[in-house]
Amino acid sequence: MSKPERVRLDAATMAALDRRRRLKDKIANVTIGLGGVFVVLAITLIFVYLLVESWPLFKKAEFDRAQTYAAQQQAVWVDMDEYNQTGIRILPTGEVQYFMVQDGKTTSSEQLVLPAGATISAVQRSGVLQGLVGLGLSNGQLLVVKPNYSVDVAVDGKSKTVTPSLSFPYGTDALTIHDNQQPLTTFALRDDDHSLQVLATGTNQLLWQRYEVQQTEASEEGGGLGLMSAMDDQDSDAPKVYSRTTNMALTTNTEAVKYLVLGQGARWAYVLTKQNDIAVFKITDDQPVLYQTVNAGLRDANISAVAPLQGEISLLVGDSKGHISQWFLVRDTNSVEDKFHLQKIRSFSLGTAAITTIVPEAKRKGFVAGDAQGNIGYFYTTSERTIGIHSAAKAPITTLAISARSEGIFVQAADSASFWSLHTEHPDISMSSAWGKVWYESYPEPTYTWQSTSGNADFEGKLSLMPLTFGTLKAAFYAMLLAAPLAILGAMYTAVFMSPTLRTKVKPAIELMQALPTVILGFLAGLWLAPAIETNLPGIISLLIVTPIVILLCGFIWVQIPLEKRNRIPDGWAPVILIAPILLAGWASFASSQTIELQFFGGDIRHWLTYEAGIKFDQRNSLIVGLAMGFAVIAPIFSIAEDALFAVPRHLTNGSLALGATQWQTLTRVVLPTASPGIFSAVMIGFGRAVGETMIVLMATGNTAVMEWNIFEGMRTLSANVAVEMGEAEVGSTHFRVLFLSALVLFILTFILNTVAEVVRSRLRKKYGSL
Repeated sequence: MSKPERVRLDAATMAALDRRRRLKDKIANVTIGLGGVFVVLAITLIFVYLLVESWPLFKKAEFDRAQTYAAQQQAVWVDMDEYNQTGIRILPTGEVQYFMVQDGKTTSSEQLVLPAGATISAVQRSGVLQGLVGLGLSNGQLLVVKPNYSVDVAVDGKSKTVTPSLSFPYGTDALTIHDNQQPLTTFALRDDDHSLQVLATGTNQLLWQRYEVQQTEASEEGGGLGLMSAMDDQDSDAPKVYSRTTNMALTTNTEAVKYLVLGQGARWAYVLTKQNDIAVFKITDDQPVLYQTVNAGLRDANISAVAPLQGEISLLVGDSKGHISQWFLVRDTNSVEDKFHLQKIRSFSLGTAAITTIVPEAKRKGFVAGDAQGNIGYFYTTSERTIGIHSAAKAPITTLAISARSEGIFVQAADSASFWSLHTEHPDISMSSAWGKVWYESYPEPTYTWQSTSGNADFEGKLSLMPLTFGTLKAAFYAMLLAAPLAILGAMYTAVFMSPTLRTKVKPAIELMQALPTVILGFLAGLWLAPAIETNLPGIISLLIVTPIVILLCGFIWVQIPLEKRNRIPDGWAPVILIAPILLAGWASFASSQTIELQFFGGDIRHWLTYEAGIKFDQRNSLIVGLAMGFAVIAPIFSIAEDALFAVPRHLTNGSLALGATQWQTLTRVVLPTASPGIFSAVMIGFGRAVGETMIVLMATGNTAVMEWNIFEGMRTLSANVAVEMGEAEVGSTHFRVLFLSALVLFILTFILNTVAEVVRSRLRKKYGSL
């Protein structure tokens, strides 16, 4: 009776164990499933976060009418403060009105002290960063004013009061330009170190004049103390007297002149004529000299408006057909001398009516334009974007003003006035500027360029992602060029030919390389490997030639040794003997490096590469990255590929050998096809590791954003660029968001690579899985 009870007990125990096993399996399945879900969720959240931070770059601008004013007197010039609270307008009679932008009502006014009977005949702005405004008078004189806005912030910090005013940098007395009292209508001005430079039209001549503060008698008689006296006079509160120190006339047909522009620190001057010609003058030692004349190339149209872009490097030329073109001087790369030529770079279209006024932004490379049909448009040059075009009036636009923060535009038309709110944070980036060639100011041709910051206030941001993406792929390519062959061939030998005893030592040693921190590898590559290779570059080149020869020679000698002597060496240990000849070949290559350099490269291989071969050499280059990052990538590729090769079923290899195939034939025709999905996965994982690597490329490449396949030049990768510049980027700026965009590009790039790898791996497994 005891035996059946024991059987029933065993059955109950087995049932309990089975229930426990099913419970554990269920818990494991749920845990693994949740882990997979969390991984997918984490990747999705990363993608969403990067997309959210990058999306404002391509968000549509808000450009809407905010206020329409009642009928107002026509102003010859209008300006606003950066907060769009107050404004200044000047009437032709010289009356200055201070008004509130919210309702357009005048809060106060004053009268400019103009000579008797004189009125304002023309208004010209100096460089937008200088903020000076020249008022040309009907008696041939010039009055220079500058708008000022004092800001008082409330104690609670929630409100501010802006008080506008006008200052007179060159005195309240008008400066005489035309001695014959001819109305001053066509002129340009520029402030330079407390001196005013003016280019104006006279009677059949161009007048070039400079006005400086008049020295006091003490400074003239004080000898060596004259400079100090002049400085004291500059800093004093006493009224300063400015006198004309330079007066030069160039004979020309001024009746044909329509516009004058001073650019680039008054080093260049542009004269635009009624025949659509643009005459370029080079100004040296206060002497304008005609440099060249270019025709604007307008078909059935005439130049109708001109303004210099912020920085005064570019000219914005509007025509009677509603187009605005950007021009700037381009260096002639084919000329031995330092020569330039004025060239049209790009154009924008506002409508079909004549452009009447163009006003550039104060802090960016954008501009606002108005035409004769009352349309206004906001454009950005670098990105070639048309942000918005609206109908602001039914009559021609006469005056425009854009606030310093580019958040508002005041529109003065012949029949009305209005204020438009503008909200566009990132007009300087577009798909074309991020991925296409852009012709930047002062560049000889369109290029892919990354240069996010500069010390200049008129800097044009260059945020092309092409050189960064190119650098990422270049670094990965050279790393894989070294790592993939060594890792796969090493895995083939280890899995198939190496003795099991030696394999248990070699495989863990190589896999241990994955534990090396990449920052250490980058540190060694930048501070030790790069100088060592630069010093022994001929040795490195000879090593690439000598090593294969030594290996083939050793193989030939090995075959000549009698079989009974070769059998004395344990199976699979023969390649260990090869280490000594390879090390000897490496030592010989480095030892002969200087001799090779003297014999074949004139004693300086860097000079020979640069000037004889035309190959630029940087110490931290792609070769360094290939060696350092290739070393880091070898371990994961080798480990995965070796496991895939070693996991090939033995019955396949044994069957192949039994049919008479050699070990090499078995490897190439049976083992490799069967293990190809795993080998391909290993390569793609290594490639993904190389694409996303940061510290090695950051420390060993020089971080130069160039697009050259030259192995002796560096690069800048997407990941390294984010690591370098994220700390200095202003939060919310275009630079900041473009860095997130580059991270998103890197994320998408690796996602695409992994997806392609998985698809190929699945097809390979399906094709060879039936073996």
